Amino acid sequence: MKNQLTVFPAIFTFDGKYYNVDFIDLKGCSTFGNSIQNAYAMAQDAMGLYLDNMTNFPKPSLDFSSIPLEKNQFVSFISIDMDEYRKKFNNKSIKKTLTIPEWLNYLAEKNNINFSQVLQEALKEKLNID
Repeated sequence: MKNQLTVFPAIFTFDGKYYNVDFIDLKGCSTFGNSIQNAYAMAQDAMGLYLDNMTNFPKPSLDFSSIPLEKNQFVSFISIDMDEYRKKFNNKSIKKTLTIPEWLNYLAEKNNINFSQVLQEALKEKLNID
């Protein structure tokens, strides 16, 4: 399975109490934390929520040297593995309709096979997911 490690620059602003985080390329995506560690964790979560339903992510800025920064600001890259994020937070079950030969259905039911469990296990194996 292709790893979807995604990296975007963000501006961190310390206001004396909190670290506010604003993403340069993700309009309206911002968060804050009461410590630098908490701000980074919150930034990852905010970025994951923002990107979760997108198929084509915006292109991250690589040159942010022209952005004027205040004395209490700095730019840092925030990264997130979107595959892992989705695995952790998008675990809602959905119904799928499929077809199998009648004889296979008969044998599976006779042996009390859980179709959903078998399909999930097979898909995870096929996609090389733990």
